[in-house]
Amino acid sequence: MAVGECVFCSIVQGQVEASTVYEDDTVVAFMDHQPVTPGHVLVIPRAHAAGLEDLEPALGVPMWAAAHRLARALRRSDLRCEGVNLFLADGEAAFQEVFHVHLHVFPRYAGDDFRIEADWRVRERSELEASAAAVRAGLTALTPP
Repeated sequence: MAVGECVFCSIVQGQVEASTVYEDDTVVAFMDHQPVTPGHVLVIPRAHAAGLEDLEPALGVPMWAAAHRLARALRRSDLRCEGVNLFLADGEAAFQEVFHVHLHVFPRYAGDDFRIEADWRVRERSELEASAAAVRAGLTALTPP
């Protein structure tokens, strides 16, 4: 994908303004311009990967390490932070809007507006076992790393 086609690649290249909080040779972290709460940071790999399927594990590990460090930093900052969410949307059905894999790191506190609505009821063991079997089949279908 050419720079200019992906806003996050353009941020990495310095062609689009961003409020960067962390960067190294592999990842860049910057403030989300539509934050869930003040302190909402996005962590992205420098190399373009549209989603998790395209993300090499060697790039994913530093993303998660940076997110962990940023979560710890949020708890030590002057921002209101009683908890932290790490959120990664992979695919349109999961509400991914920018197709350059990115990990959201944002502070949480009592009374904030972030919600994920779902059917949180406890499931029958047979349903859980069927889902587990489907996931195991997916693991078997993966090519070795």
